[in-house]
Amino acid sequence: MADDLIFYTSPMSRGRIVRWMLEEVGVPYRTELLDFGSTMKADAFRAINPMGKVPAIVHGGAVVTEVAAICTYLADVFPDAGLAPVPAERAAYYRWLFFAAGPVEAAVTDKSLGVELPPGRQAMVGYGTFALALDTLETAVAGRAFVAGDRFSAADVYVGAQIGWGMAFGSIERRPAFEAYVAPLFARPAAVRARDIDDALLPPEMRGKM
Repeated sequence: MADDLIFYTSPMSRGRIVRWMLEEVGVPYRTELLDFGSTMKADAFRAINPMGKVPAIVHGGAVVTEVAAICTYLADVFPDAGLAPVPAERAAYYRWLFFAAGPVEAAVTDKSLGVELPPGRQAMVGYGTFALALDTLETAVAGRAFVAGDRFSAADVYVGAQIGWGMAFGSIERRPAFEAYVAPLFARPAAVRARDIDDALLPPEMRGKM
């Protein structure tokens, strides 16, 4: 039943990544749309996520927040979708999914905010430098169809979305290896469905820009 899996989101948020993951999983789910200024900060939603931010899911009463965690959780609890490698083959899967969620996310955020690290303090941040984080990410996807093994996984949803979103908004430079990796992922039927669903929920002036 769709009410067993509830998805809290906004079409102008990272919830778009979770929407893609849900469409890849292919199980029924119910969407609860929230807006940034009111319902996302209301007590009813803060009881689910005290941070007052989306996305979040509630599955059978269990709450999961944070995009990488949600993607990993969905791959685990719906194994028939085949979105996680077998446990013995998950090293690269965990490595690159959480590298994108940790060092890459932090590096891109700091760069976008104009944060300048003091000289000699690069060792204090998980990404070292912005260039090092992107160079390392490039090694993960260059010449590969999938970031972890020889089949599509939840890691490709997250890593692909991070790279694609970053290139679209100019926070990640367009490198040939990034474009070659992302293009077929974004053409997957589930990715197209998810994009169409969320785009239809955007204000008219924002459609085609996310």
